[in-house]
Amino acid sequence: MKLGLFGINMASCAQPGDLVTVATAAEAAGFDSVWAGEHVVLPDPQVPPSPMAPQDPALDPLLALGWAASVTTTVRLATGIVILPQRNPVVLAKQAATLDVLSGGRLTLGVGVGYLEPEFRAIGANFEARGLVTDEFLDAMSSLWYDEHPAHHGRFVDFSAVDAHPRPVQRPLPIVVGGHSGAAFRRAVARGHGWYGVALTPDQAVGAVAGLGRAAGEVDRPGGLGALEVTVTPRGRLTAPDAEAFAEAGVHRLVPIASRTTDRALAAIEDAAAIVAGL
Repeated sequence: MKLGLFGINMASCAQPGDLVTVATAAEAAGFDSVWAGEHVVLPDPQVPPSPMAPQDPALDPLLALGWAASVTTTVRLATGIVILPQRNPVVLAKQAATLDVLSGGRLTLGVGVGYLEPEFRAIGANFEARGLVTDEFLDAMSSLWYDEHPAHHGRFVDFSAVDAHPRPVQRPLPIVVGGHSGAAFRRAVARGHGWYGVALTPDQAVGAVAGLGRAAGEVDRPGGLGALEVTVTPRGRLTAPDAEAFAEAGVHRLVPIASRTTDRALAAIEDAAAIVAGL
């Protein structure tokens, strides 16, 4: 079982010194990755399904991971997730390639379609077609990363006769798809190196793995993607029985939440490392 830490850009980790403390502690404890979530803006006042209060601090995930990259050497830097249809794919391709280069090939780009309509409205992004936008943006970014002469002509993005260097160090750059819907499962199988589920119980993880299995019968998976890696952020505090149950469900990586204070985040790192070591 691999271990990651979620929230490296949120709560107390939104402060530069605390981010450094927590990221280096996770690396020293043997965690394979640190994960940064994304909300550019939040509804004010908070209304369902918004997961955070509008005053809760959240740094831009790529910038926060760049800060973490500067003080670590081995831990992977993962977005969990970037809300892809809210981004400009040409700009995001450049940002992701830059972070991969500066970190020596340690970026894992987690993407999702998003679900907060007020956030999309504030950004001017297409909420109704966000699934289609996500798929097209992934294609456009792939062309910019890997094609000798990048080009894409689609409904939502159109470019040609351009190029962008440096390219990512990793070929391919790992893509993780977040989301709990059938469409997200199919997208993960068809396009992702991994799938990421947030705030799951072990029983929900069982259901998600089953959903991914059904999706594998509905869409083709390119051979170059390899086996699909399943990553889960547990709901609530991680316990040893839950860790065992997640492992039995087919989860490959657990990514507990860092907690709201630095002291608690450090304690959560120690606890999770001990739990996983005992599996």
